[in-house]
This record gives sequence, structure tokens and C-alpha cells, in this order.
Amino acid sequence: MFDVIIIGGSFAGLSAALQLARTRRPIAIIDAGTPRNRFASHAHGVLAQDGKPGSAILAEARAQLAAYPNVTQLSGTVNLAAPLASAKLAFQVALNDGTVVQGRRLILATGVRDILPELPGVAERWGRSVLHCPYCHGYEIGGGPIGVLGRLPASVHQASLIADWGDVTLFTAGMPPLDDDALALLARRKVSIEGSAVTAIEGESPAISGVRLADGRLIPLRALFLAAPVQQASPLAQQLGCELEEGMMGPIVQVDAMKMTSVPGVHAAGDAARAMANISFAMADGVMAAVGAHHALITEEGQAQPA
Repeated sequence: MFDVIIIGGSFAGLSAALQLARTRRPIAIIDAGTPRNRFASHAHGVLAQDGKPGSAILAEARAQLAAYPNVTQLSGTVNLAAPLASAKLAFQVALNDGTVVQGRRLILATGVRDILPELPGVAERWGRSVLHCPYCHGYEIGGGPIGVLGRLPASVHQASLIADWGDVTLFTAGMPPLDDDALALLARRKVSIEGSAVTAIEGESPAISGVRLADGRLIPLRALFLAAPVQQASPLAQQLGCELEEGMMGPIVQVDAMKMTSVPGVHAAGDAARAMANISFAMADGVMAAVGAHHALITEEGQAQPA
């Protein structure tokens, strides 16, 4: 019986594991090996790690955790998480290889999955020259022509923001008509508007030279941003009965200030439980979820003691 089982071994999960490792309590962390940012070659905007590959940061974190004898690291996908009938507040977790572990608390750091448009050239460039976060990638573009593929009402805000990083064109085909406020904002930010549909991305992948429009024109670009809707990468939150709420780009797990979900004993951290996502946010969430789970254990243990 572990005190805490952490499901998800990327930035939120590993940050939670490190905090809990230092409490000397027995914990387990389970990693499926598919972090959301695996498509990007380098991580930027992470304090003291700027420009380092995300995979290298995660590998170093796992190596550091291995020095703590109270930490068990497991590889695999969790297929089932459910309350343990034989205990007042505990859970059983089953992995795809048949391994079953039990814990008094769960931290879900299972992340989200980006839903990309079915546009030729997007998937193989995702995280390289087709992007979603200017804070993560904008500086490296170095200015020049940048496209924003309009998919959602939020694309107007995205285009106005990205204008700080280059000369932006917003491709509006498929979006609802822009109202006067949106047009005024885009004009103030010097964002060009292009109504013809984008039919393909051109250039030698993973680079981009431009986008081809339905009318045959080629618009030169150095990068293309898009607002990607998301879905929960794992069904575990719903399986456990955790309440979801609608985030900016899709459903996220509802949590309180200590990252506790609506289900007692279950915390959630990182992209699965926050609307705005990056590595630093995920790590901070992991720390808070770990502290929340630890405090909850202490409270439970105190209540169990005789007066």
C-alpha cells in the first residue's frame, strides 16, 4: 500500500513525486512515456533549463528520483483506477501489463491530447514549425511573416498576441464572421486578415515555407500557429467520477486550491487540470498537488488517533 500513487510521469507528475519523495513516505509514479511536448525538440521559458530538450529534463528528473529509496517508478499505461472496497479511503490501480498497485491517495497528472486539424502537413510539423504557444517558440522564429490558422473564436486573441513576435496574418476561413470589436483589435495590432481557405502547408518538413490557399496563392510564412482544442489524454478522471469543467480549449478536471478534485482522495495536476498550460505551470501544479495530498494524509492520520 503506497501513501500516494501518481499517474503520469511528465513535468507535473515528476514534480509531485519529488516533493513527496522528500517526505520519506512510500510513493509510486506510473509513466506511459508519452508527454504532450514530445513533438518539440527543445523546451523554452523554463527557468535554468531554457533551450534544453524536454526529454532530457524529464530523464534527469527520473534519475534524481531514483536516488530516493521510498519511490517506486513504474512504466506502463493505467487502464483502471477505482476505490478499494476493503479500505475506507484508498484506491487500486491496474496497469496494461497486469501489474496492480494500491494507494491511499491518487494524483492524476495524465495530461491532455491536442486535436489537430486534418490539414496536409500539420501533423509532421507539430511542435516544430506548426505551433500553439508563442511564449514557448516565438522568440526562435525571429520575426517575419507568421500565420495563425483560425479555428475558434479564441484565434482572434491568439493572433493579436502573436503580433508581438512578427507580421501576422490570420486565416479566417471556417471561423464565425468577425464582429466589429474583433476587427478593431486586429487592426490595432496590425494583423492582416485572409479569407481564403488554407489547403496545404508547403516547405521541407519539419520546416515551413508557406501555406497554399484554395485560390492557388502561396503565402510565405516562417511559422504557423493554431489554437488546438484538447481532450483528456486518459479516461481515468471520468472513470473515477471527477467533475470536469470547460476550459479555454476543452474539458479540464475541476480542482480546488490544493488540487483536490471533486472525488475525496484524488488530486489532479498539470495540463489535465488547468486551462493555460506550459512546463512551468505544470511543475508548479505538481508541487501543489503533492503538498495537498500530503496535508490530507496528515489530517486523516490525526483524525484516526484516539482523543
